[in-house]
Amino acid sequence: MFQEKYNFLNSDFTKRNQRPVIGITGNYENQKCTIAEGYYQSVLCAGGIPVIIPPFRIPDVNGKKALQDLEDYLDSLDGILFSGGGDINPLLLGEQPIPQLHSVCPERDEQELLLVRLAADRQIPMLGICKGIQVITAALGGELYQDIYSQAEGVSIKHSQDMPREYASHTIQIDADTLLHDVFQQDELAVNSFHHQAVKSAAPGMRVSARSVDGVIEAVESTEFKSILAVQWHPECLEEDFSSTVATANVPLASASGSSAKPLFAWLVREAASFKAAKCIHERVLSLDSHCDTPMFFGQNIDFASRDPKILVDLHKMTEGKLDSTIMVAYLEQKERDEVSLENATAKANRILTQIEEMVAKNCTAVEIAYTPDDLYRLKREGKKAIMLGIENGYAIGKDLSNVEKFRKRGVVYMTLCHNGDNDICDSARGNHEHNGVSEFGEKVIQEMNRVGMMVDLSHGGEKSFYDAIDISAFPIVCSHSSARALCDHPRNLTDDQLCALAKSGGVAQVTMYHGFLRPDPDPATILDAIEHLNHMVNVMGIEHVGIGTDFDGDGGITGCASASELINFTRRLLMERYSEKDIELIWGGNFLRVMREIQATAQ
Repeated sequence: MFQEKYNFLNSDFTKRNQRPVIGITGNYENQKCTIAEGYYQSVLCAGGIPVIIPPFRIPDVNGKKALQDLEDYLDSLDGILFSGGGDINPLLLGEQPIPQLHSVCPERDEQELLLVRLAADRQIPMLGICKGIQVITAALGGELYQDIYSQAEGVSIKHSQDMPREYASHTIQIDADTLLHDVFQQDELAVNSFHHQAVKSAAPGMRVSARSVDGVIEAVESTEFKSILAVQWHPECLEEDFSSTVATANVPLASASGSSAKPLFAWLVREAASFKAAKCIHERVLSLDSHCDTPMFFGQNIDFASRDPKILVDLHKMTEGKLDSTIMVAYLEQKERDEVSLENATAKANRILTQIEEMVAKNCTAVEIAYTPDDLYRLKREGKKAIMLGIENGYAIGKDLSNVEKFRKRGVVYMTLCHNGDNDICDSARGNHEHNGVSEFGEKVIQEMNRVGMMVDLSHGGEKSFYDAIDISAFPIVCSHSSARALCDHPRNLTDDQLCALAKSGGVAQVTMYHGFLRPDPDPATILDAIEHLNHMVNVMGIEHVGIGTDFDGDGGITGCASASELINFTRRLLMERYSEKDIELIWGGNFLRVMREIQATAQ
C-alpha cells in the first residue's frame, strides 16, 4: 500500500527536522510523476522541507485501509502546496464536459479533491497555485468555470499568456483587509497567467481576495481564521526582480517587483511552522476540554466512531484537533420540583451516564472512561482518548443527599449546581433569587461533594450563589464553562471581582466557545473573541486559574473554533499570543486537574 512505500515520512526524518515539511502535489503523465523546479526551490528558499505527494489512484475511496494510508501520510505533513496542472475532470464535480475542456488527469483529480477535504479537517495549512485554487475551491464546495471564455461574462483579457512564464502578463486588484493584502502589502500586483478554467464562486468559509481587471477571480482565502490561501497565477515562475522588463506607466515598479514567489511561500512555511509547533506541543501536553454536551445528541443515532456531521465532538474530530480528553455531561433542563419530577430527573441523569458508558464500551479500543487525572495521562500514553463524566444541573440529585455519593461512585468528577433556573440547591444566574444564594440544603450538598471528592461547578450559578459556594466549600470551586463579564455583559459570565475571588480561593474559570458569552452584539463571535476573553481572565486572575470549556454540542462553536477538530487552531493562537508551553499546559487542563487532584485526594 501507499503508506508502506512512503513510510520514511513517519520515521526520524520528520522528528529530526525542526523545519516544517511541505507536501507538494505532483503532476502525472506517461506513467511519470513530475514537479516543476520552482515549487520545491521556493519552499526550500522559504525555509521548508519539500516532499512530493505523487498522484495515485485510491483503489477504493470508501475502503478504510486506503483512506487510513492517506490520513497517516497527511499526519506527517505540516503544510500542503497544491500545484498547477491540467483541467479538472468535470465528472468528479457532477458536470458533463463542455467542448472547450482540455486534458484531465483522473488519478490526480480524485486524490487531490480528497486531500483538500482531509487536510481541511486537520487544519493543515494549504496554498493553492493555478489549478490548486480550483481544486481547493471545488473540494470545499465552491463552483468553477470549465472555460471562462465560453462560460463567464465580460472576459476581456488574455488569461493564458504566450510569453515566458517568468514574466507578468496582467495585473490584479487585491482587496483591502484581506490576508493576501497582508502578504503583499499592496493593492495592485503584476502576475503571470496560464489558465482557461477559473473559480466561479468561492466555497463556503472562503472569500474572494483578488480579481483581474475583467473580473476573473484570481485569489481566494479562508474567512474562518484558517491557513488556506489560493491564487490563480504561478508565483514560483516569476523572476525575483523583473521591474526593468515589466514596469510600465500603469504598473508601478514596486508592484511589478513585488510579484516574486517569496511572500506567498514565506506565508505557507510560516503557517506550517506554527502548525508544526502546535502539533508538537499537543504531543507533549495533555489537553482537556472541561465541558461538552454531546450526550444531548444520543437520541439522534450518532456514531461517535465516525466523523459524524451531527455532533461537534467525536473520535475523528478529537484526533484531528489533537484533543486528548473531554468531560461529557449529563445535562438536565430545569423543570418542576415535585417528588415525581425530582425522581425522574435522577433517573434521567443515570440513564445519560449509562449511555456515555455504553458509547465508550462500544469504542473501547480507542477511548476509555477516565476517573482521575492519572487515568487521563495513562490513556494519553496508550494512545487512547479519554472521557470523564460530569453532571450539569444539581437538579439531578433531587432532595436526596445520598445521590451525591452515588453519582461520585459512578465516576462523576463535577456537578454544576444549577442551570437556567433556581433549584433546591441554589439560585441561578437566570433565576428568581429564590434562596438569596445557596440554600440550607445546598450548603449540605456542597459539603457532601467535598467529602466524596466531587468538584463544585458554579457555571450558571447566580452571583450570590457563587460567593456562597466559595465560602462554604473547603476546596476550590470551578466554573467549567464561563467567560468574562467585563467583555460581554451576560449574567452567566463572571465579573472581575468574581474572577479575583475565584483565583484567591485557588479555583479555575474555563473560557467557553459560545457566541452569547463572548460578544455583546449580534455579530458572530470568533476565535479572536475567545482569545480576548482568555487574555483578560489571565490578566485578572493569573495564568494558574484559567482553562478551556468549549460547551461543544451545547451552544458552543464559533468561527475558527467550530468543533473539536479545530481546537489545534486555539493552540496556534496561544502561541501567537506568546504563551509559553508551560502556560499552554496549564490552560489546556493543568489548572483544572490541579483542583481535581486536590479534592479527590481527600475523598472519603
